[in-house]
Amino acid sequence: MIIPQGWKFDLPDSKESHGLYKSIERTARNAEEIGFDSVALFDHFHTVPSPAHYPVFECWTTLAALAASTDQIGLSECVTCNSYRNPAYLAKITSIVDVISDGRLELGIGAGWYEHEYDGYGYDFEKPSVRIGMLEEAVQIIKSMWTQGSTHFNGEYYKLDGALNYPKPVQEPHPPIMIGGGGEQLTLRVVAKHADIWNGGWDLDTYEHKLEVLQGHCEAVDRDYEDITKSYISDLFVAPTREKAVKLLKDWKDRQSALIGEPVDFDMEEYRERNAVGDPEEVLDRLTGAKELGATHFLLDMPNAADRELMELLYDEVVEPLRSA
Repeated sequence: MIIPQGWKFDLPDSKESHGLYKSIERTARNAEEIGFDSVALFDHFHTVPSPAHYPVFECWTTLAALAASTDQIGLSECVTCNSYRNPAYLAKITSIVDVISDGRLELGIGAGWYEHEYDGYGYDFEKPSVRIGMLEEAVQIIKSMWTQGSTHFNGEYYKLDGALNYPKPVQEPHPPIMIGGGGEQLTLRVVAKHADIWNGGWDLDTYEHKLEVLQGHCEAVDRDYEDITKSYISDLFVAPTREKAVKLLKDWKDRQSALIGEPVDFDMEEYRERNAVGDPEEVLDRLTGAKELGATHFLLDMPNAADRELMELLYDEVVEPLRSA
């Protein structure tokens, strides 16, 4: 489950920054107590759909805090932007978070896309082929630093001369790597070569098509398609009735508009086609459809997850039935 951290204007109202963090921590603990497998955070600095003066908690510092304040739930990211941290440094960060959590980390990583953040923070926003090439080299560096005594790497984008990384991650041979993205020519080829998990979303027809493309890349690089776990990501609004779920969604969009200061461009029909919105039966049907296509790993982005009753409804009437579907 992806829990609110501010990126989508989804934190409870509070004037105190510490209170906002405690809400994130409480939501993670609630997810653990209820029985969810993992919690995840986005790796972003500026709000979406438009940048605004609103709190957004940085992914890795927050995840490290959650590693210390939870006991057994998995920890993930959707997905780390490779451009924001040197991959050797990211290997060090991820190793330490895996140690703090005693082996509960999953590394989600992607090439990056939010140009406004790049400009705001002074990162070069390279063309897609360069960002994806950097991603492929970064994954190789991270794996090496997780598993080897020292890392020497002479790539097109990164060069390391004897990088050391101790302590190593707790998990063996290393934490799983989830690569997010659906670019059919480059990104999915990187997935086929290097990922333990692939993460994608969209409507089910598009998701099925991306899986077919991924399978083709696996064949081209001689990788067993079944070795890659398929993940499905979706925004999720669930309530006892469809009407209440739709109201939750509308209220959230109205809140975004108010905080941004202008109406958010939003099409209800298109949104519901791409995401899981409705009563538990409707949401379960949508996610079961993804499972029938091959998904066994789900990242459910629930903007109102701070409401424990809604989280319990999701778990009892969607997650548990989905596991046995």
